[in-house]
Amino acid sequence: MNVSVAPISTGLSQARPISVAVLAMGGQGGGVLVDWIVALAERRGWYAQSTSVPGVAQRTGATIYYIEMIAPDASKPDRHPVLSLMPAPGKVDIVIGAELMEAGRAMLRGLVSPDRTLLIGSSHRSLAVVEKTAPGDGTADASQVYDAANVAANRFIAFDMAEIADSTGSAVSAVLFGALAGAAALPFTTEDFEATIRAAGVGVDASLRAFTAGRERATAELKRDPKIKPAPKPPLGKRFPRLAPIGHPDYDALVARALHLPAELHGIVAAGLQRVVDFQDVAYGGEYLNRLEAVPRDATGLLQAFAKYLAVAMAYDDVIRVADLKTRAGRFGRVRREVRAADDQVLAITEFFHPRIEEMAGLLPPRLGEKLERSERLAKLIDRGRKLRTTSPASFLLLYCVAGLRRFRRGTLRHAREMRHLDDWAQRVRKFAAQDVALATAVCEARRLVGGYSDTHSRGETKFDKVMRAADRLAGRQDAAEWVQRLTKVALKDADGAELDGALRTVETLFEDA
Repeated sequence: MNVSVAPISTGLSQARPISVAVLAMGGQGGGVLVDWIVALAERRGWYAQSTSVPGVAQRTGATIYYIEMIAPDASKPDRHPVLSLMPAPGKVDIVIGAELMEAGRAMLRGLVSPDRTLLIGSSHRSLAVVEKTAPGDGTADASQVYDAANVAANRFIAFDMAEIADSTGSAVSAVLFGALAGAAALPFTTEDFEATIRAAGVGVDASLRAFTAGRERATAELKRDPKIKPAPKPPLGKRFPRLAPIGHPDYDALVARALHLPAELHGIVAAGLQRVVDFQDVAYGGEYLNRLEAVPRDATGLLQAFAKYLAVAMAYDDVIRVADLKTRAGRFGRVRREVRAADDQVLAITEFFHPRIEEMAGLLPPRLGEKLERSERLAKLIDRGRKLRTTSPASFLLLYCVAGLRRFRRGTLRHAREMRHLDDWAQRVRKFAAQDVALATAVCEARRLVGGYSDTHSRGETKFDKVMRAADRLAGRQDAAEWVQRLTKVALKDADGAELDGALRTVETLFEDA
């Protein structure tokens, strides 16, 4: 017996859906935002579909969420839409970046086009790993993202949504949802947006506050000049503390002494004093002024650079400093605010440590520390990662005791080495200042190569020492300062030091015919 079955005919709609791409890093609420957008569309009876492609890991890669939505065709109810799973370059109507550089990456991927795309982005920065690990200031230039967005997007909305989220006790996702409503890019009312938040039933009041603030700000932004620019940073002097007494007799004596320095230095010296005194004690602040006063006062630019990098060099990162920062009372309150923990919630903080033998030996007196550094057996025992929960009494007490070693810091191996290295640098600055102020200033600014902790500090110090030897070699040449500046820039961008070694070989060729 032959049986034939007629095929089921399902009509496919040819209408174009509204497409939305959301780029967010872990912890920024991208998934919540996407759920709200899908629920918003479905509340009005629309078809909606969302997909996501996770990044590499939290804080190292963004997750790309993609949504397509379309209203049902009342005249052809048997027609079903065809919705895509991934955004296609040049085919996205709305792109949302939970952070400024995510908006920039969306443009690099071709998701933003001038003929159709509304680009919404928060102007705050959550620095990427490559920005944080750069030896110098690795922060990407935000103005380039603004310039590109003003050309690449049909409309561009950007403001600091993280600040609004913090002030309203909510998350960036709620502010982004409000900005989407304020942009009037979707055919839904404000009441539809708000009802969607209420229906989710989580953090409703705070989310509505953030939503309203985001919607109002986005509406205001659209009424301004369509070519928006990043908010200018306040003048450098405005960011410095005042050089003024605080009511502590010994510290106020340092302030009175520092006031005799040129007025142009008062801001940077105030910041430097605060840093070194917080690092050690008031007497250490006196050492800071001693070194600063030893430099000639007739070159303001040199003095400003020296005052800045001298404070950074004196307040180096050692095990004592790390333990101190990890156990400060203000830190636990700050972390609670950042993770938005409620008063009745228990917060646990786990710290990851991987000290080297050099860090541990550095806590000891010089002779004993140098002896222990040569112990391979001890090195193997120490050289492994550890996890400590600073919110537990035992781990907190351990780090608190290590922080308490600050009173003995001047007698440690690490401090002796740091001061020897610092004094060698300061002596070189003073020597060059008498002959070539520009070279002395370049040597000051090269100090930014040295920073960080553990291996990072070692690599930076090695590159710095190479640049200093080159500065000694170049002294007396008219272009010496320019060469030191070039070498410093190369070293800042050079992770393994290969490019710096190449640049140093070039410097040597300058003396081949001499």
